[in-house]
Amino acid sequence: MKPSVLTVDLAARLRGKGVLIVGDVMLDQYLFGDAERISPEAPVPVIRLDQERCYLGGAGNVARNVTALGGKASLVGVAGDDDAGRMLQDLLRQESLDAHVPLCPGRVTTRKTRVLARNQQMLRLDRECPCPLNEGEVRLLLDRLAPLAEAHEVLILSDYGKGLVGPSFMESLRALLASLPRSPLLLVDPRPQNMHLYQGAFLLTPNLKESADAVRLSIRSQEEIIAAGRAVMAGSRTHHLLMTLGPQGMASFLATGEVWRIPTAAHAVFDVSGAGDTVIGALALGLAAGMPLLPACMLANFAAGIVVAKVGTATATPDELVDAVITWPVPDLEKWT
Repeated sequence: MKPSVLTVDLAARLRGKGVLIVGDVMLDQYLFGDAERISPEAPVPVIRLDQERCYLGGAGNVARNVTALGGKASLVGVAGDDDAGRMLQDLLRQESLDAHVPLCPGRVTTRKTRVLARNQQMLRLDRECPCPLNEGEVRLLLDRLAPLAEAHEVLILSDYGKGLVGPSFMESLRALLASLPRSPLLLVDPRPQNMHLYQGAFLLTPNLKESADAVRLSIRSQEEIIAAGRAVMAGSRTHHLLMTLGPQGMASFLATGEVWRIPTAAHAVFDVSGAGDTVIGALALGLAAGMPLLPACMLANFAAGIVVAKVGTATATPDELVDAVITWPVPDLEKWT
């Protein structure tokens, strides 16, 4: 049975709710073509390119997911003063975002280039230099964040390990949030090497591999998933955790000690690129709309099921989400012990 909060007025409940996102903003570049022969130079396909598309990636894609679902996204990050950074700025102007992403001399904008032939990804090229923020860049970010954090109920930290999240920035961010009369809920899309930096967050959203890497445990069984999730919560001192399990769905670890598995809502899987961004974006928007945590996790599960059926760094629309909630079978929640 569907929770009462997942009803036909869902789109109206989400519309206009604000979410603040801070994190590593990247450029996602897709090159499309066809592969009809093998190269005479090496045993690799020759791809004749005929189309190129660029999207906001990383924290930018989280913001895209929030706005696509009808919310209002404010985005804070940094980019390099280079060609990719200027392409990012153009994309930010095209999206309905309140964007604060200055171009910083000396930084390199992270660019991920994916080559696809007949909807099959053939190759990915990454251009990046994940240098830690310097003191001036930390101050610049905090100056942009301060008035925005006070005006939002939910803050997403999107950590892609590209240099924004580090000890200096996190110490300053915690001090900023502690100084506010009402601190926003902090949701973190984490990196295993930075788990110790998220102390006190409201919720983390690691996937199965990130959880295993963080606690250095092999995860195969239900018991191992539960052990790893609780170990991540203890190590990061977070209140809640939503672990994405791929085809197995999600596991929601609550502060009460309860663990609920939400089976996947996906009907077909073509591309999982950016699915984690969809999960945390939809979850944050649900919380900003006043949903309890578990129904908000179910909402994120439906949104993820929509985007993995699309090619590329995709988003879900309010109409698609409402249709999924109404017509798709609702996976039965399973309480794990």
